[in-house]
Amino acid sequence: MTTATTPPGWYPDPHGAAALRWWDGSQWTGHTHAGQGAGGVPPQRPTQDGSPWELAVDGPPDAERIRRQVQQKAGVGPVAAGGGTLLSEPVLVVNQKTKLIELAAEYAVFDQNGTQIGSVAEVGQGVLRKILRFMTSWDQFLTHRLEVRDTAGQPVMLLTRPAKIFKSRVLVARADGTQVGEIVQQNMIGKISFALMSGGTQVGAIKAENWRAWNFAITDHTGTEVARITKTFEGLARTLFTTADNYVVQIHRPLADPLLSMVVASALTVDTALKQDSRGLG
Repeated sequence: MTTATTPPGWYPDPHGAAALRWWDGSQWTGHTHAGQGAGGVPPQRPTQDGSPWELAVDGPPDAERIRRQVQQKAGVGPVAAGGGTLLSEPVLVVNQKTKLIELAAEYAVFDQNGTQIGSVAEVGQGVLRKILRFMTSWDQFLTHRLEVRDTAGQPVMLLTRPAKIFKSRVLVARADGTQVGEIVQQNMIGKISFALMSGGTQVGAIKAENWRAWNFAITDHTGTEVARITKTFEGLARTLFTTADNYVVQIHRPLADPLLSMVVASALTVDTALKQDSRGLG
């Protein structure tokens, strides 16, 4: 397609993540559609990633609140800024969109100063799947697909958690579909741990620090901690009455791929990988 003169519309996805992707007249957006064969005729214009049935209660992002989340709740002091992208910032703040009813997971990702640098959206859910999620807890056993996007809405990574019964695993791929590795749950009892696998070799691990799996240490292949994920408590009302989970991720030193991509993927999928539907405080 000739992008300089092409009007807004649905076109074959150049990233290969879906059948169709929305072109807004100047750039590709994060909105995708399965195509007529799988999802019916696409809408004239895309809607938000969430559903109109969902009850979102979020206001606009508050940079000062995010800085407090990083420094006071997660205990992460100011560090040197990175390159302003998901794969270059040393601190990532992953805040799930606050909803009283959630049918598709959505996350905003900020740097340590409260500037949004990306987002994560659950994709590929049909109407029947959303009804199942609303009416039952069976959705936790089904396949979940997350699209990680930059600030322009361009896919950066594709994360798939296949259907599970007991243990989770997450397939990590780049936007073009090239596989990076897998996050594989190792145990079900006690402190949960995951192996970070790439090319058949373990390049790192995620280790929960308590049985509720709220905080995690991420290590390299030698067992040295390279990053830390801290779940931040956002208040009793939010914990009891909404679906939102918020995390602060600190990467201690520059990392090379594939470990870098696996660490960032771990930070963005830890909630979906565990998929704990019972909520509590301890």
